[in-house]
Amino acid sequence: MKRCVFPTAAGLKRYRFPTHVNDLVYDRAEARHSEVFVVVLDPGEAPPFHVHEDTEQVFYILEGRGTLTIGADRHAEKVQPGQVVLVPPGTPHSIKADAGTPLRYLSVDCFGAGKPLEPTWDEHVRANCRKFGWDYDRVVGGKRR
Repeated sequence: MKRCVFPTAAGLKRYRFPTHVNDLVYDRAEARHSEVFVVVLDPGEAPPFHVHEDTEQVFYILEGRGTLTIGADRHAEKVQPGQVVLVPPGTPHSIKADAGTPLRYLSVDCFGAGKPLEPTWDEHVRANCRKFGWDYDRVVGGKRR
């Protein structure tokens, strides 16, 4: 039987992007239509404003505060622990940690009945490294700059 219970704290594979951290909980290759990771943003950090054509994303804010920027008009909305954010497929977005404490949230990517553009999380990371000019080896090394 496939694994059904996944930890969200210790032992996760860390991807340290120049703009944030993603701790992989489970890979899209391990499930039929989803993947999960914990995002950690140090104060002031934010991933680039970006879009996922192949997935709906759900964020559950665990700790810290931040600002979600979403949509072509870049609507800004404050986020805090206990809130859930829904990002529909094809919707540009970014989330920035406020000053003071890190922002942590659980991110669930839902691919619906379709297949993801990249079949594994690692292939998605490689594609983003090419897109944003990041060094893949540094990202998978998991070290803070």
